[in-house]
Parts: sequence; structure tokens; C-alpha cells
Amino acid sequence: MTEWSLWNKAISDVSNYHMMTRFSLSIAALWTAGSIAAMAQVGGLDLSALDAAPKKSVTISVVSEVKTAAAGQAFRVAVKMEHAPHFHTYGRVLKEGIIGKPTSVTWTLPEGWTTEDIAWPETKDVPSTGGEMSNGYEGVVYLPVKIIPPAGAAAGTAVEIKAVVDGLVCDPKSCRPFSEETMLKIDVGDKAEVNEAAAGVFSAAVAAPTAEASAKAEAPVEKKNLLLLVGYALIGGLILNVMPCVFPVLGIKVMGLVRQAGEDRSVIVKHGLAYTLGVLVCFWALAALVIVLGKSWGSQLQSPNFVMGLTVFFLIFGLSMAGVFEIGTSAVGVGAELQNKSGLSGSFFSGLLAVVVATPCSAPFLGTALGYAVTLPALPALLLFTCIGLGLALPFLVLAAFPSLISRLPRPGAWMESFKQGMSFFLIGTVVYLAWVLSGMVSESGFLYILFALVLVAMACWIYGRWCLPHKPAGTRTAALVIALLMAGGAVSWAWPHREALTWEKWSPELVASLRAEKKPVYIDFTAKWCATCQVNKRVYHDENLVKLINDKKIVLLKADWTNPDDRIKKAIGDLGKAAVPVNVLYLPDAAEPIVLPELLSVENVSEQLSKAPNP
Repeated sequence: MTEWSLWNKAISDVSNYHMMTRFSLSIAALWTAGSIAAMAQVGGLDLSALDAAPKKSVTISVVSEVKTAAAGQAFRVAVKMEHAPHFHTYGRVLKEGIIGKPTSVTWTLPEGWTTEDIAWPETKDVPSTGGEMSNGYEGVVYLPVKIIPPAGAAAGTAVEIKAVVDGLVCDPKSCRPFSEETMLKIDVGDKAEVNEAAAGVFSAAVAAPTAEASAKAEAPVEKKNLLLLVGYALIGGLILNVMPCVFPVLGIKVMGLVRQAGEDRSVIVKHGLAYTLGVLVCFWALAALVIVLGKSWGSQLQSPNFVMGLTVFFLIFGLSMAGVFEIGTSAVGVGAELQNKSGLSGSFFSGLLAVVVATPCSAPFLGTALGYAVTLPALPALLLFTCIGLGLALPFLVLAAFPSLISRLPRPGAWMESFKQGMSFFLIGTVVYLAWVLSGMVSESGFLYILFALVLVAMACWIYGRWCLPHKPAGTRTAALVIALLMAGGAVSWAWPHREALTWEKWSPELVASLRAEKKPVYIDFTAKWCATCQVNKRVYHDENLVKLINDKKIVLLKADWTNPDDRIKKAIGDLGKAAVPVNVLYLPDAAEPIVLPELLSVENVSEQLSKAPNP
């Protein structure tokens, strides 16, 4: 008998509830499962509405203004969203203070076909789950886009236009994420043929938005937020001067200028301005990169992959600031050479070099700005980096204008390292926040993998900092570097978020009875966060063939979460002859008794049982 089998048998044999709870808590500690989420109680909700939520609360389709497209002639299509009464979705941009998820549409076109954005209709006030008003769509709404066929599109063929709509659908009591693909076939002819049935759609719901709506869409950052952003950016730039790579050479460089210019303060100020210009040019180049990335990535913070990347990035640099490992240990030596430059051009290039020299020690601050600025429109992003540059250059300007202040600067010392390590907790706090955001984007098992991946990344950083040191033998440094890279890269690759292909609904006895009365196949996963085997079992639901089988058979998936005590789940498990989770069962439409699957799931044994469900 395998170790897993013995472990599972031990759980099944535990009949006393309190003993099982203590055993489960010890497993939770062993596997570092993290915090336990509170279960949302059904309360007074209409269960039939819950059953319909992800499938009938909003219906997605595509309409086109032409029945036949012609080569090179643009035409419009639109995603049609039909909301059930009292349900709404969000717009492309959320109002300030609204917690939700913007709706996005991803188009897949034949080779050579392209799209051009068209402004979406204005949103309106809708009641949100917290009782306040939100902005979104309800009823019937059309989200348009312009399609441009290539000049060489062959007449007499037919093409498929696909759209994946991703968003959040809510009623006044609850919200559910949804992601649905829809498709439209279009014939290609010698000339375009108008679709008369859709003429009204493209002459009214798809009308041009007001100037006010366009301004909101293009500039979602309000003035008060912009002022706060400017303040933070200036402070961040100032903090860069305290980093060990910059601070020791700041006074040296200014004194060099004073010796060059003598008593002519105007010459010193000119050098200070040239230095500032050099700093700003370097930051403007970085801002241009950020703007390009922002234009190509779109709504990054709605992407679990982007958020995962930021989480790992901030963790690595937070550990660096905490002293686990060092970046750029030779930067101080490079910085000391700043004083060797002369002339205004020398001060300009000194400014450029100061940013480069500051980067290894201050990458966490620049990384935070980069991660945030990539989500902003072009002008706020440019302003952000300009203010950081001004903050970095400001002490140099002040000291250049008043050289006597140099004698009042604190001496470099151990306080600088303590300051840097103290600042690391801000980045670790950012990691915690981003991990919380990720928890709402991925499945429970996926989030657990991400947490373990972060632990392995941290361990890789420790290995690098412990053995990749200049005084270590070359073989030791190489081996440590390879191990650290493989461990970090493998962990991130293993836990990299992916789109969930299956939709699970919340279990209840009433819902099971209703679905069985409708002759639908029902698969139930009795699970809990503190159950290690449950988390291992969930890996099978990522298999593409199993996902296809479930979708083809139209099997309804229900999740019964026993993380917190629930007498109904306890009774349901007992009725199946079990005392503990995991329990996975399949109800077939015409079978009186359910099929109980093995405790340890595999793609093969799950597929074998699900294949018994009748074809719809």
C-alpha cells in the first residue's frame, strides 16, 4: 500500500469530529495553507437564480452590420450582451472608488484580418452589491469593434470571427466572474452586403459617445489622485539619494564642481541644471518604455499573469533590500568616478550615469514606479517619472547652489543599511497585497501553488545571497547561481496562473435535487482547504481532454466546501458512507445511486466515470 493510500485510510478511519479537526489543523500547518476564507452563506437567496447565474444572468452573442464582407472594406461587429433582470456588468473603465472588474473583449480573427477600436456606449448607474451605486450595463447592450478584411480576402469563402468576453456579472446581492466565447461566420464576396436585420443596432446603441464620456475613458486618473501621485514620486526620488550607491558620492561631486567654478555661483548652478537634465533624460527614456508597454498590455492588473509577475518581482527586490542578497556590489566604485567628469557636458552625462548607478541599489523603488506607471495613461506615466527624476536631482541642485550645506550632511555609515532594510517591509507589504489580489483571480488550488512558488523563489534568493559571493570559489558561485535560477524559474513556471476552463457552482442539497429532477449529470467535489489530498486532486481538472469531456457531456460541477463546519455537508458525506473529505461523486440522470470515485483522483479514473454520462 502506498504512502498516500495509508494517509487517506487514516483520515477515513477518524470518526470523532474533534479528533478530525485537530488532525486537519496539523495538516494545514504542515502545508502552510494560509488563511481560511469565510464561507458565504446562502441565506435568503433564490437557489434557482444561483443555478442560473453564470449561464443565464448574461447571454453573449455577436452581430454584424454586413451579411457578406468585401476585401479591404471595413465593417462593424458588436458583442451583444443580454442581461437578465436585476443583473449588470461593468464598463471598460471603472469609476473611482468602485470595486469591480472591467469588461473586456478579446477578438480572434482569420490571418490578415485586423480590428480597430470603437468607443463603447456610455455606462449608467446600477445598484452594486454593497448598496451604493456603480457604473455598468444592464438590459441589452452592444460592445462594437471595427473589422478590416485584408485586400487579398478571397471572394466565395467564409470566415469565423470569435470573441471572448471576460468580466463580472452581478445582482444587488452577489457577483460571479464569467468568461464566454462566441462566434460568428461571415461570407466573403465581391461586394459587401448589408445585414438589414442589424441596421438599427449600428445606427443607434453603437452611436458615438459624448465628449465627456471620451474624456473619462482616456483619463481615468482624477486631479486629486494625480497630485498625490506627484507627491509620492518626488519623495521616492529623494529617497534614492539615501541609497548606498548614491549618497557617498553626492557631496564629492558637488565639491568637484565648486573647485572647477571657483566662486562663480552662476557657473555652479548651470552645472547643476545640466546634471538635472541628464537625470531627466534617463527617466524620460524609461518612461517611454513604460508607455509602450502600457499601450501593448492593456488592463494589466486584471491579468493574473501580470499580477503574478509583479508579486515575484517585488518579493525578489524586497528580499534584496532586507539583506538576503545584494545587487550591484560594484556600483559604489563606478559612482566614485562621477567626479572625474568636467564641463557642462560632463555634468549632463554625470546625471545620466547617476540614474544608472542608483538603479542597482534602488531598483525596488524604480520597480514599484514601473509596475504602477505601466497601468497609467501616457501623460500621468510621463509625469510620474519626471517627478522621480526631479526628486533624485533636487539635493544636487540645492547643494550646488549652497555648497556650505555639504558640511551638514550626515556621514555615510551603518544607518544607511538599516534604513534600506527597514524600507524592505513596504515591498513585502506590497507582495502580501498582490497575493490577496491573485487569490481572487485563480482557483483555490492554483493560489496554493502560487504561495509555495513564492516560498521557493525566496529560498532561491537566499541560496544566491549565501553562496554567490566574490570570496567564494568560482565553482561554488556557478553551482549556486544555476540552482537558484532553476529553483526560481521552475517554481514560477509550475505555479504560473492560467485561465480556469471549468465553472464550479456552490453545492446545496436543494440544488442537487433540482438538477437531478432536470435529468442533468451532476459531479460533486466535497473538499476543504485544510485537506492536502483535496488540493492534490484538483490538478486533474487542468487536463485539456478532461475539460473537453466535461463540457461535451454538459456535466454540472458543484463544489461543497467543508473548510468551515457545515452540518449539511457532514450529513451528505455520512449518507455516502464517508467520514472525511475528499469525496467526489457523480450522479447520472437515470441512476438511483451515485458513483463514488476513489479518494486519490487521476485523469484516467475521473474520465472513466464521467464518460458514462449520456451525450446531451
